[in-house]
Amino acid sequence: MLLPLDGRVIAYDLIGPETGSVVCMTHSLASDSGMWQEQVPALLSAGYRVLRIDMRGHGGSDPVAGDYTMSALAADVAAVLDGLGIERVHFIGLSIGGMLGQAFALEHGGRLLSAMWCDTMPATAPGAADAWGPRMQTVRAANSLTPLADATMERWLTDAVKMRNPGRWKQIRDTIIGTTPTGYLGCAAAILDYDFTEGLKAVKLPVLVVCGADDAGTPPAANRRIAELVPGARYQEIADARHFPNVDHPDTFNRIMLGWLGAESG
Repeated sequence: MLLPLDGRVIAYDLIGPETGSVVCMTHSLASDSGMWQEQVPALLSAGYRVLRIDMRGHGGSDPVAGDYTMSALAADVAAVLDGLGIERVHFIGLSIGGMLGQAFALEHGGRLLSAMWCDTMPATAPGAADAWGPRMQTVRAANSLTPLADATMERWLTDAVKMRNPGRWKQIRDTIIGTTPTGYLGCAAAILDYDFTEGLKAVKLPVLVVCGADDAGTPPAANRRIAELVPGARYQEIADARHFPNVDHPDTFNRIMLGWLGAESG
């Protein structure tokens, strides 16, 4: 489904019982709402209504020219909630989806019932420009994410996923290639310019932070730091998983997710 907004559209998917609590899900850079494929059936079976949103320039959402900010990406989520008449949600975000989720908590906190931030960071990492600069230049030169696809998949998923479910592995790789260069570069700029470390100390919201134990890009230490900053937050780690623990070990992730939502919905 498409929501018109300021001359562009934001793609979203809303399914499940109208009486169910809404779980709003945001995805990683160079992915789309399909990254949550393994979680949707579990959420629907538990009676939740699931809202998945594609970031600008990703999936079915139009790109916006220029650099993005976490605040702007969070505002897109708020615009979707406004357009659908949804007041409050449980929020689940991974990677930049968790970063913009933190911005959402700081700027639109009254709309959250709880937050589950996964494989993310509380601030731009030291030396991030050195890591991101070559990737961004590669995308500009090729006007495509194709040259990044294999290295990105290596960071995201263990080889076990490729062996166990090669179709799913290819699906995720194809999504990387299908991401617009404008959307990728705009979001990368947001990743290189944010810091929530002070703001998180004032968050008054149930927060669970989850991370794959072998995530090199947004490592466990950074995720534990978020849980340390937010009063009362919890941290949980998933063994033998990289940046997408929800795909690496969906049963484990879903058990954690449903246990968390059940506790916060009860």
